[in-house]
Amino acid sequence: MCFSTPGDEEHKRDLARTREIDGMIRRDEKKKANEVKLLLLGAGESGKSTVLKQMKLIYATGFSKAEREDWRAIIFSNINNAYKVVLEAMEELGIAMARPENQVSRLGLPSSTGCRAGSSPDPNVRLIPVPQQYISLINNERDINSTDSLPVEYLPAFKSLWTDAGIQQTMIKGNEFALHDNLTYFFADIDRLFAKDYLPNDQDILRSRLRTTGITETVFEIAALTYRMFDVGGQRSERKKWIHCFENVQGLMFLVAISGYDQCLVEDKDGNQMQEALMLFESIANSQWFTKSALVLFLNKMDLFVNKLVSSPIPKYFPDYTGDSTSSRVACKFFEDKFRGLNRNPSKEIYVHFTNATDTNLLKLTMGSVQDMIIQNNLHQLIL
Repeated sequence: MCFSTPGDEEHKRDLARTREIDGMIRRDEKKKANEVKLLLLGAGESGKSTVLKQMKLIYATGFSKAEREDWRAIIFSNINNAYKVVLEAMEELGIAMARPENQVSRLGLPSSTGCRAGSSPDPNVRLIPVPQQYISLINNERDINSTDSLPVEYLPAFKSLWTDAGIQQTMIKGNEFALHDNLTYFFADIDRLFAKDYLPNDQDILRSRLRTTGITETVFEIAALTYRMFDVGGQRSERKKWIHCFENVQGLMFLVAISGYDQCLVEDKDGNQMQEALMLFESIANSQWFTKSALVLFLNKMDLFVNKLVSSPIPKYFPDYTGDSTSSRVACKFFEDKFRGLNRNPSKEIYVHFTNATDTNLLKLTMGSVQDMIIQNNLHQLIL
């Protein structure tokens, strides 16, 4: 009769643990083989966060009701903050409000206190110029939570200031003070935003702006592959946090706001968005950390770019541009060549796409091309 010893039992347990660990390793390896890591790079305001939102809409479950309610408060803050930026710029640029100085308001007072035509003003009623009253409201932004509707007292203020010629004159110079490009979109249907039952739609969320700090990850699936896409802060102060953290990810998606050729930086009014993007792209394309990573260049915000070519000639900001200032095709080729020329590795191919990150259908087609490119690049790396 055979008896097992305590040593035999311990050996069996060790073998079982070894088999379990080996199984976990195999499962992890299989999972990693079907996993693609993509890193979104680019200077601030290039549209990286918008691409992440699109991935959630196209390949994941989209935005829940609770998430949309959170974006409602962000949209209100976007509009109010844009006005603050415009009002500060008016002071710097010496642009005055165009509203008549004698236009007055008794906002917040009962209608019975107002003067009838031909009557004498009530000495106890303070007459306040309409613009100043609205400016005070905007400068003291009301905090709202996710369950609140947009505060209706702001609607007449927003509308009145929007129609002021001084405001519009300042907005034309928005490239000089980093005015975000979503204000015109929201004002095209401003009453809808202030409806009591307003819930942001997909396009509202895509157009809204929330500054990225740190690293944000979005996971989605295309065909049999799981994609993990990382968005990192684009402002200068954020870059040192991520530049070395993603050695040889499968794909780098570098976004550039091509419309930023005439725009200053959020963090540096004397800087230029396109020059900043070129400088960052050169460091990324030639970085030791990304020698094996496929590199995709998205020249983004094409709609804004095409619309501003006539009014904001490229040679004013890039004197070496000698092409037709009104031709978007020639101008696109100019900037594409500038970025390609920064790559010092002849064996590294750069894939270029012209995009509008807010256009869901266009981005879906673009991501199909990116997927094919990444698969081909991975096969190439295996051969090597």
